Amino acid sequence: MDINRIIIIILDSAGIGATPDAADFGDVGSHTLGNIAQAVGGLKVPNMEAMGLGNIAILEGVKPQITPTAAFGKMDEVSAGKDTTAGHWELAGIHITQPFPMYPDGFPPEVMDAFVTQTGRGFLGNYPSSGTVILDKLGAEHLETGKLIVYTSGDSVFQIAAHEEIIPIEDLYKYCKIAREILRGEHEVSRVIARPFIGEPGNFTRTANRHDYSVVPPEETVLDNLKDAELMVFAIGKINDIYVGHGITEAVSTKSNKDGIEKTIEAIRTHTDKGLIFTNLVDFDAKFGHRNNPQGYADALSEFDQYLPEIMDALADNDILVLTADHGNDPTYPGTDHTREYVPILVAGSAVQAVNLGVRSTFADLAATIADIFNVKVPTEGESFRGEIFSK
Repeated sequence: MDINRIIIIILDSAGIGATPDAADFGDVGSHTLGNIAQAVGGLKVPNMEAMGLGNIAILEGVKPQITPTAAFGKMDEVSAGKDTTAGHWELAGIHITQPFPMYPDGFPPEVMDAFVTQTGRGFLGNYPSSGTVILDKLGAEHLETGKLIVYTSGDSVFQIAAHEEIIPIEDLYKYCKIAREILRGEHEVSRVIARPFIGEPGNFTRTANRHDYSVVPPEETVLDNLKDAELMVFAIGKINDIYVGHGITEAVSTKSNKDGIEKTIEAIRTHTDKGLIFTNLVDFDAKFGHRNNPQGYADALSEFDQYLPEIMDALADNDILVLTADHGNDPTYPGTDHTREYVPILVAGSAVQAVNLGVRSTFADLAATIADIFNVKVPTEGESFRGEIFSK
């Protein structure tokens, strides 16, 4: 069958078990979906269960299916990293061999001195922290002084938090762009992130005006190849930021998982051109994984699952739906950082055979499959599973 569209939905951080090299990342025993399921007494995701989620790994509350409705499997990560950028780039066909720099002791004076000089503002923090914890610690002083809150994490990120009533959004974005230009060469972190917030001391809340300033991909991805072939690449959520607009034909931002799901359904119904609809649902990671909240994560999975019938109903017979993730973030694991895990992959649609895709050796197998289906230039990494999901 000639496939018209592939819809990819990234359940951000929904890992499905530690990879063989997890020890190198300090993540032995991590299992985002499995440990959440155990912590909450079982996941309630009947639609993903029917697709075959429980066939990929043992998950409390999710039964394996004799006749699943989707092709199922899991993918191993090859890239030197476990962050958003490494994961998404590999999904699009790039292997990162040199990890992005990280700063467990904060950023060095040459970075921060340049930042202060070029922004004209002082800073608070400059150490690894959870975003909500650092607001509790430094938010009040930020209100008093106007100094920018700078922090990092277990990922390669330079984050700037500022109260929207103290620092206008456009000024915060300007400061992030300044930081992005400073952080080149040996200090080229994967992302500079604007983290605006509102509220009063003791009740600060981050807003939906987050913006990511990522590194430009070092080579063409399958998205570029699709765009070069004049096919649609419609990005929903932070996808456009992750690829810095490269290979994207149209983009829309989102405020929440629910907003992202609804915009995805709308796009499926209205964007009928041949090509890709590519969504990232970030709440799993940002609101629940990083905040060690397994119940919130489980509830978010249930919310997404409840939308799946509507998503499937919106598909045409020549469409494919792919559910996967970009890394793990086990909320039951010590710390608040991402975890080195396999990611699940579920592939559904009228034309798809419900086969076991096994353990794919790289996330880039997805990119190779997309290129194969649409007959565009194949990325340098990955092996297509097109022949496995379609009948001969």
